[in-house]
Amino acid sequence: MPPAFEIEHVRTGADEGEIRIRGTLRLAEAAPLWSELRRLETFAARGQTLNFEMSAVQRIDGGAMALLASLRAELHRRGVSSEFLAAGERVQQLIHLYGGDNVVKRLRRRRARGTLDQLGTATLSISRELQQVFAFLGQMVVSGAGLLRSPRSANWRELPPTMERAGADAVPIVLVINFLVGLAMAFQAAAQLKRFGANILVADLIAISICRELGPLMTAIVVCGRSGAAFAAELGFMKVNEEIDALRTMGFGPMRYLVLPRAFALIIVVPLLSIVGDAAGVLGGLLVGVTNLDLTVRGYLNETARVLSLWDVSTGIVKSAVFAFAVALVACQQGLATTGGAEGVGRRTTSTVVITMFTLILADAVLTVVFRVAGL
Repeated sequence: MPPAFEIEHVRTGADEGEIRIRGTLRLAEAAPLWSELRRLETFAARGQTLNFEMSAVQRIDGGAMALLASLRAELHRRGVSSEFLAAGERVQQLIHLYGGDNVVKRLRRRRARGTLDQLGTATLSISRELQQVFAFLGQMVVSGAGLLRSPRSANWRELPPTMERAGADAVPIVLVINFLVGLAMAFQAAAQLKRFGANILVADLIAISICRELGPLMTAIVVCGRSGAAFAAELGFMKVNEEIDALRTMGFGPMRYLVLPRAFALIIVVPLLSIVGDAAGVLGGLLVGVTNLDLTVRGYLNETARVLSLWDVSTGIVKSAVFAFAVALVACQQGLATTGGAEGVGRRTTSTVVITMFTLILADAVLTVVFRVAGL
């Protein structure tokens, strides 16, 4: 079936031309219409004029008019003048409806942002995030103090399953990670200790470094990747699905009902995981000492017991409790700040891991300096 329209290009001057359209333009014939229009508009170059002569157009629907208006706007942005001429009253109404007689503004090129601009934007973003985290910390403290007056207002039933997911389920990966860390550290130190005949000192190195620093820190990093990301995702989906608003409507505050049980669970289980990780790290060093440094199991363990004090282990436990609170604080704050559907949940989950990692390293450095200055 032949098309119900005809289109031709007519040159009306040295730098002027017209696309003359006759017949009926319908969206059903959009493909041949668009192909012909795209072919004819190549006759005009920048600085020239290419108008649409519409006097012979009998009927036109909205879809076809949208194509013509889009082509006119594109021509204007290329520097080609273009207007609709001699259109009938009804066609002119459609031209006006679809913006065919509006002034076409040139698209502004997006300027590349300078280094200082990006640094300033990043600094403001970090400042806003810190402000939100500290505000959330204040809410947690106030809600925690409120539990002293009304302990039953918290969702204590959520505590045991959260402890199981964050604690018991994490034992295998904590054991493996800390065992490998102790193993790697002992191998790195073995070559140097052999040169001075100080093989037994590998027990001192592994025991102190694992129990005071690496054991709690590696355990907290594992908990951050597992439980922190999970908390942020859970609370984020609840936020975007408006479940948080539903809890508020029913009189359940999200802080006491959702946040504090997760925080208490981590504060309880992370120190226990840290102790398990310390033991695994010491066993990793023991394996290297026995197989590579000609030490006996009894000699290695006796040296570990001699050099390791109760405060060394307690330092790690104190750090792990602080790390647990930091993981819960950042994860829950990021989860409850989620907006924008599934994409927002993914973005906040990623931010949780990144921010928590930085917070853990910063907290570890601060606590280490404080303990050393205090002579502990």
